[in-house]
Amino acid sequence: MGIPSDVVGFGASKRSSFIVAASPNEPRVIDSKTSPTQDAVQKGAKMAIIAGSVVAVPTLVGCRVIPWAKANLNYTAQALIISAAAISGFFITADKTILKNARGNTIGKYDKSS
Repeated sequence: MGIPSDVVGFGASKRSSFIVAASPNEPRVIDSKTSPTQDAVQKGAKMAIIAGSVVAVPTLVGCRVIPWAKANLNYTAQALIISAAAISGFFITADKTILKNARGNTIGKYDKSS
């Protein structure tokens, strides 16, 4: 059977039609779109590491010392507690960073027009 010849080049012709001519402002636009996102991811990752470390110590110690925790919290529960703290730290910090950057961009636009 095989692939018909008119279907073989289908994807290549579609991709080339979406190329847009570069504008003089393009580097600035690309930097403005990627920089706040990368900044938010970096700050979120740092906070996830800190939050995971801060929560891991009491969780692991508590599960070795406290009788109720020793009886009821298995390894999966301990991992879920630690990862929940790390994930929430990441998303809260990333969200606050993105909102701070958006607020700064909005305030900057209003200050320039005044």
